[in-house]
Amino acid sequence: MQEFLVVVNDEEQYSIWAADAEPPAGWQPTGHRGTEQECLDHIDRVWTDIRPKSAR
Repeated sequence: MQEFLVVVNDEEQYSIWAADAEPPAGWQPTGHRGTEQECLDHIDRVWTDIRPKSAR
């Protein structure tokens, strides 16, 4: 089963990334790791305002 990381960018937008790959430039791991669904569920809980930080 593939593991994923939850990553976040400077605009506080969240995504998931394969744990065995380096996140793309501008994205940092949040410390949450799990299955694809576990990571998506985590994002649903923590990303309550999907507007980019600069638009808030």
